[in-house]
Amino acid sequence: MSRYAREERFVGLPVVELPALPNPKGTRADNAAARQAKPLPAAADAAWRLRIDSYPRTEKFAEHVARFLDTVDTAQVSALLVGMWEPGEDSKEAVRLLAGAAERLPGLRHLFFGDITSEENEISWILQCDLTPLFDAFPRLETLIVKGGQDAVLHPVRHVSLRHLEFRTGGLPGNVVRALSASTFPALETLDLWLGVEDYGGTATVRDMDGILRGTGLPALTRLGLMNSEIQDEIAAAVAAAPIVSRLSELDLSMGTLGNEGAEALLTGQPLGHLRTLDLSHHFMSEAMRKRVEAAFSGTGVTLVAYGEQEPDEDEDEDEFWRYVEVSE
Repeated sequence: MSRYAREERFVGLPVVELPALPNPKGTRADNAAARQAKPLPAAADAAWRLRIDSYPRTEKFAEHVARFLDTVDTAQVSALLVGMWEPGEDSKEAVRLLAGAAERLPGLRHLFFGDITSEENEISWILQCDLTPLFDAFPRLETLIVKGGQDAVLHPVRHVSLRHLEFRTGGLPGNVVRALSASTFPALETLDLWLGVEDYGGTATVRDMDGILRGTGLPALTRLGLMNSEIQDEIAAAVAAAPIVSRLSELDLSMGTLGNEGAEALLTGQPLGHLRTLDLSHHFMSEAMRKRVEAAFSGTGVTLVAYGEQEPDEDEDEDEFWRYVEVSE
């Protein structure tokens, strides 16, 4: 999946949108093209995206959702993407509309909530709300990806079907991470968290991740991503002693500000040779440390991904050397 562009495929299915409604203020040619849109595929053969344009505005988001429910055989829909809702508003109405339509979406297994491009709304400007109803309304959901973390709220949940859970943010609130730490996901295999920066609401601390790092409610987890963080060295130090790591095949600490301190913790902590993949890309290790890391995993069978920036040389002013996460605003 793209980190920035609107998805064209989702869980192996082509992404399809309802044809746009004619615009009363549009040209005759534009509206003729809208009326001649190609026929829609069978409901089961597509991942359906619900979104409205900020301009030209032809319908409200609630009207768009209603049109989708009346147009598509929603009982056959397995994958759904929720894109741009009402401009400038939080996701409360989108959550309410989606949860309220749960009975008409009995086959929904894969949900991307917040499939919004940077041209529509920067990732850290996407206003969220209490996302707990999405977990509660769809107990058979297997994939949930949430993009945007501003004002996001989550309460501890138990969800027996989820296998893949992602929060892609430029700043993930600590309350969401604490809720995930206190949640139970018996089937979850992948958990990726883009933690972001404090300036954009990324208030999670290592302490907030305690339940995740212990793996208490994550018996099936094989991939853990604690990513895109400005406290990546602290996270690496915690991961170096975390009980869950021995059960993982993939560990992703990419996209953040990992430096020599975090890398040293990984090298001197628990053995990581059982991993299939260790992703440290977008790092700030010195060249010497990067070579140490590469040497440590050479011949172990671990696929190491470690491209990135370098820390300042001895003659550089370290105070002026700015570390940054890959995705913030």
